[in-house]
Order: sequence, then C-alpha cells, then structure tokens
Amino acid sequence: MQQIPVSLWTLVAGIVVTTISIWIGQNHTLMPVQASLQAPLVDGFFNVMFTIAIALFLVVEGTIIVFLVKFRHRRGDDTDGLPIEGNVPLEIFWTAIPTVIVLGLGIYSVDVFNQMGGFEPAGHPHSAAHVAHKSGTAIAATLSDASEATTAPIIAPTIGIGASPQTLNKPADLVVDVKGIQYAWIFNYPDSGITSGELHIPVGADVQLNLSAQDVIHSFWVPNFRLKQDALPGIPTELRFVATKPGTYPVVCAELCGGYHGSMRTEVIVHTPEEYDSWRTENQIAQQQNLNQVVAVNLADLSTSEFLAPHTHEMGISAATLKSMVIGH
Repeated sequence: MQQIPVSLWTLVAGIVVTTISIWIGQNHTLMPVQASLQAPLVDGFFNVMFTIAIALFLVVEGTIIVFLVKFRHRRGDDTDGLPIEGNVPLEIFWTAIPTVIVLGLGIYSVDVFNQMGGFEPAGHPHSAAHVAHKSGTAIAATLSDASEATTAPIIAPTIGIGASPQTLNKPADLVVDVKGIQYAWIFNYPDSGITSGELHIPVGADVQLNLSAQDVIHSFWVPNFRLKQDALPGIPTELRFVATKPGTYPVVCAELCGGYHGSMRTEVIVHTPEEYDSWRTENQIAQQQNLNQVVAVNLADLSTSEFLAPHTHEMGISAATLKSMVIGH
C-alpha cells in the first residue's frame, strides 16, 4: 500500500485548521452586545486575534498529540532516539511567522485606534464641572455643588479617545463632564445644568465625555461600547463615541481605586431622541425646584438612625422604634 505523502497530510491539516479557526473566530459569543459605533472596530480586531489564537492552539496541540502517538515508546524497543541537532529552516520558519503576525496585528491595531479617534483626543474647550468631595470613606455631591460648575476654569482635554476621522474638527452633539470619586461617577451636563449619578445620552448622538478624578485614578469602562478611558487626578482626559442601540448598559471602574472599588458601578442609559428630550426637561424642572437634592450621599455625615432608616422595612421595625433604640443606647 502506497504511503500518503507528508505534504498532502500537511495540506489537509492546514485546510482543517484554517476552517475551524475561522469559524470559531467569527462565531464565538465571548463579547457583549455591540452598542456603539466603535464596537464593530474593536470586535473585528478581536475576532482576527482570536482566529489566529485558535489556529496556533490547534497546530501546537495537534502536533503534540501526533508526536505522542507516532514517537511513543514501544514494547521491546530500548534503543536511543535519532541524534538530531538543530534545524535552520525550521528555526527561520517559526521565528518569521510570529514576527509577521505581530507586525500585521500592530498595523491593524493602529488603524483601529485611529478610526476610533485615538490620534485626535484634543477636543473643544468648555467649562468643566466641579463636584465637591467631602471627607469620609464614602461619596458626596449635591446639585447645589454642581451649580458652582459655572465658575470652574476651562479645561481642554488633551489625551484619550477624541474625534474620529469622520468627525474631525466638528463639535460634539453632547458634552458631559464626568468626575470619578471614591466610589461613584458624577455626570454634569453643562448645557442644561443637570447633575446625575447615571449617564443619559440620545442614540446616534456624537457624545464627548470630559473625564477627571477627584482623588485617585479611576477608569471609565463601558463593555458594550468597547471603550475604556482612565480618569486622572489633575489631568483631564476625553472619551468620544456614538451609541447605536437604545438600552441600559453597565459602567464599571476598571482601575483598582480603593477598598470599595468593586461597588463603583453605574449605568449609561441610551434613549431615543424623544425619550432623551423628555428626561432632560423633567430633570431640569426637578433640579431647579430643589437645588439641594442629594445625588450621592456621604455616609460619614449621616447619624446612625439616618444610615439605618432605609433598611427598617427589611429589619421588620419602624423608624420610630429604631430611633428610640439608638437614643436609648
């Protein structure tokens, strides 16, 4: 029986590995739902890297399995293996292939970064919100604090993700000043005077976030947008994007910022244009009526009864009973 040439086996194996890796690389479910204009760019790059990783995994592990079977120790065979020392063509091959892959991915990543606006972070200067942070282990800010933002100095972000090549030299449709404090995000809308603990934006709008940090380094990450940008104390940064799908998406701090880092979470709510206009109008009226409304409470400033009051229902006691217990104690 004629032996099948090694070159033919290599060709068949190459076709099988390529087919499997491409299919898995394009049909995995590892990423969350895309919700921004930048997300497909990141996912495309991720899919290419994942496809290459699957191919390398199959080649390396497949080779190991083949060698385990072909060169296994056979009963009665106590002879030494062949004295093979070095293989220059093989050395060149497995050095050149990774080099080409890394260079290709590097060029591809630079193109993605440019399309996302990474090479144009310098935005349009405007007033930045000033949010007071009181002493204590928790967070504190009120709408009256945010009203002082009009007197804050002008800050021009110089680093981060800015305008894409398509929106270069064009002002953003919506500008939001974002301040990270231990352990929350405070969002101020300079054009309307609204301050919120959640980010509200209209779908399809070109949004510019001007990020800053009150205390330590934080990182503003929206997995569904495939965007992450650090907020640095004393150094303004920018994050510009376009949301493409209405919905509510998590915002996570991706930089270890203290003992309660894991709880530094909020949401970005992407509205239809009509819903956003309605939210904006309602909040302008509500916040004008009560400028001292608390957006984030400093737990260190609360008394014991005030701190426990929201939990009285779960505890099965009344607020009056709780107060008397605290006073008696």
